[in-house]
Amino acid sequence: MRYFCVLKFFKLHVFAVAVILLLLPGTVSGFDSDFSKEETLLISNGIGLAAITTWGVLNWDYFKNDPKTADEGWFSDNTKSGGQDKIGHFYFAYSLSHILSTIYEKKGYSARQGAFWGSISSFGLTTWMELGDSFSRYGFSYEDVIMNLMGSAAGYWLYTCPAMAEKIDFRLEYRPNFDEWDFFTDYERQKFLVALKFDGFDFAQKNYLKYLELHLGYYTRGYEETDTRRERNLYIGIGLNVSRLFKHLSMQRTARAFNYIQLPWSYISLDRDLND
Repeated sequence: MRYFCVLKFFKLHVFAVAVILLLLPGTVSGFDSDFSKEETLLISNGIGLAAITTWGVLNWDYFKNDPKTADEGWFSDNTKSGGQDKIGHFYFAYSLSHILSTIYEKKGYSARQGAFWGSISSFGLTTWMELGDSFSRYGFSYEDVIMNLMGSAAGYWLYTCPAMAEKIDFRLEYRPNFDEWDFFTDYERQKFLVALKFDGFDFAQKNYLKYLELHLGYYTRGYEETDTRRERNLYIGIGLNVSRLFKHLSMQRTARAFNYIQLPWSYISLDRDLND
């Protein structure tokens, strides 16, 4: 019982640290100033490899099976999560590339160089994750590798194109259940969306439209329970641009966080179950 409580305590703290990193990429200042930008690049990737390996051993059965591959079926209804895991790979690679790009730029790389190394590092780390999966119950999935590549590429694109980043966000909405340890694969409480922000367009700069945005999202439900009806939902919506609200309050770091995280209950949507 003591081991169970300690392990749960540890994992909840890992969860908290990860959320802070994802929410506040603007606060990541890199490493000790004694490190050069090249050393920072190497050390950050080393830390990432160690963190992924540790989490994989604790949660994903790394190194407990012989290596194998898996054909996971993309977004089909009969897959293990209806494709939500594929979007999770895209989003993780995308957001990780921006965290690392921010670190590298602050350590002396140009914005484009930082974005390049951030995206390369993100793809390398997520590929390592997939190699670890090959020794687990999941298996190596080429679909996951493709989504990792797409997420890293999208991270590079928006980091190096500020004009587009002012108009488009890739976000994840998550309503946590702290009885669930592995929040990365807690797909029942996740939604992924692309937001088109009106404040990135000239027509909205001088009116209240700058506080609104359009959403196109996807989420699945019922894939964890064998006796529950499965849903693959596509939705469109209109919501508040929470990031813009915090910019108005001169809270720049918090504003930046909501370019990556969707605040629940801040939008209205029209949903369509693709399984109907």
